[in-house]
Amino acid sequence: MGERCKALRTVMLAALFSVAAGTALLANCRVNEIDLRGPWGQAKFSVEIAADERERAIGLMHRQSLAKGSGMLFAYKTPTQLSFWMRNTLIPLDLIFIDKSGRVTRIHHNAQPLDETQIPSNGKVLAVLEINGGLSQRYGISLGSEVRHALFDPAEATWPCD
Repeated sequence: MGERCKALRTVMLAALFSVAAGTALLANCRVNEIDLRGPWGQAKFSVEIAADERERAIGLMHRQSLAKGSGMLFAYKTPTQLSFWMRNTLIPLDLIFIDKSGRVTRIHHNAQPLDETQIPSNGKVLAVLEINGGLSQRYGISLGSEVRHALFDPAEATWPCD
């Protein structure tokens, strides 16, 4: 995808998220960044957004690496019961399941490359953040951690954009 297409896609996603959240994007929420916080501290990741069926089906497949401060955010329009697998995924990943309020409800640590075992959300979630395997434990990210991103409706978010 060319740089111009990527820039246009980012603008379109920003508009989608701002409409979905019922507000304009605010200074501390950028579509391509996600913040996490908890008793362990705070972390920020640059994210690619997988917002449609095709993008979610491909995810991080066939990639040889993922930068330490990067990830992929699988975004859904409504809370959904989900299941992931690691088919054609070459790097170990942590899958962080996030409910509609922006709270971490489940973490699957170090999903093994190429494993087709189902990884369920164990409840309805609005998003899933994939980061390098082991990072959630290294940072201390835990159940109940709060997530801030333009995807989450400020009226329902535990850590809204302001």
